[in-house]
Amino acid sequence: MTDCTQSEFDFPAVKRRRVQASFDGGAITSDGGALLLREVDRTLGLTAAVARALGDTRRRASCTHDLTTLLRQRIFALALGYEDLNDHQQLRHDVALQTAVDAQQLLGSQSTLCRLENGAGRESAIALHEVLIEQFIASFKHRPKKLVLDFDATDDAVHGQQVGRSFHGYYDRYCFLPLYVTCRDQVLVSYLRPSRIDGAKHAWAILSLLVKRLRQAWPKVRIVMRADSGFCRHRMLRWCERHDVGYIIGLAKNPRLERQSASLHEAATVQFEASGKKVRCFGEFAYAANTWDRTRRVIARIEVSAKGFNPRFVVSNVSGKAKPLYDKLHCARGEMENRIKEQQLDMFADRTSCHHWWPNQLRLLLSTLAYTLVEALQRLALQGTPLARAYVGTIRLKLLKIGAVVIRNTRRVRLMLSSQYPYQDLFALVVARLQPG
Repeated sequence: MTDCTQSEFDFPAVKRRRVQASFDGGAITSDGGALLLREVDRTLGLTAAVARALGDTRRRASCTHDLTTLLRQRIFALALGYEDLNDHQQLRHDVALQTAVDAQQLLGSQSTLCRLENGAGRESAIALHEVLIEQFIASFKHRPKKLVLDFDATDDAVHGQQVGRSFHGYYDRYCFLPLYVTCRDQVLVSYLRPSRIDGAKHAWAILSLLVKRLRQAWPKVRIVMRADSGFCRHRMLRWCERHDVGYIIGLAKNPRLERQSASLHEAATVQFEASGKKVRCFGEFAYAANTWDRTRRVIARIEVSAKGFNPRFVVSNVSGKAKPLYDKLHCARGEMENRIKEQQLDMFADRTSCHHWWPNQLRLLLSTLAYTLVEALQRLALQGTPLARAYVGTIRLKLLKIGAVVIRNTRRVRLMLSSQYPYQDLFALVVARLQPG
């Protein structure tokens, strides 16, 4: 049969020079930086730990790919920007990715990876969270004196008939409501939940498990829970007080709080009228909601500007002055929202399009594992460089998406990276820092 597929293309000339394109460049990849993911994974032992935690229950004689290879293929691909299983129908042929996952053959197909995801269950979700926590503990060279755990929930829009989907009035759409827990730039928990629940549901149990494990590792560590007003529940506060856990949690404004902070409001208003510039005042007082069993310390931040009156309140058992606690400790929780954005926008954590519940939980965790790899690349090899505080999407673009010609024979695999790659010195520095020893 005659092949009529066009293989050469002509484009308008550039200053009398003919411009042509054709698909005859040989084995070329756009993911030359995948080898960096391989080095980071070797340093962390991440995918090997995940494979051990999950266990391979398949009939080995019928399997072409071992579990570790499939996990690396899926996690590395997410880190490289490939969000769909469909992508692997072509990606499985990429010699650079094959090399990165320590394979010398075609990688797993879409159907193979789909079976892997659909084999997930509750036990796998627990096991992968344990891996994340152990990775977090292992990341410290020295015993930390204080850990601040950030809790937050976000919406994960769904567009099909997925099991567990619900309509959420606040977000005005069908969605899931995953719960994230982070510490510094690392993600400890990415827990998928239906949206027809209280936003703080299960947060208390998760905090209890985290505190128990972290204190096993570091008995004297000071732990502080930080969250917005959606997590201000009296049982949570009471549990923290009984177990010597600090908390600084947003408190939704109400008429009682505004009455108790009226003097601050008046003082701020007088200063604003005198200066015409925005005024912020801080204060604190004892307060007890009707559901609370005791009064607690509430910090008030009152802001008056041309835009009007803007009060904020937090409840806390952490010692210190009101202004530093609010500005330096509580407001820093906003950085967690950037971690959630990186999860959803750069690592495709919202790609929960499987029909069943547990495969979607696995997808969420695989995205978190991909984020963990890139975050470790930044933490271990990019300190003191322009990418030391870059988003993971920027790191992917500048360090992982590198064009390269790939040559593989019986003796070696060689990636000839683009001579025009603009970050060659940075790439060389990263490779040097990731070398063992």
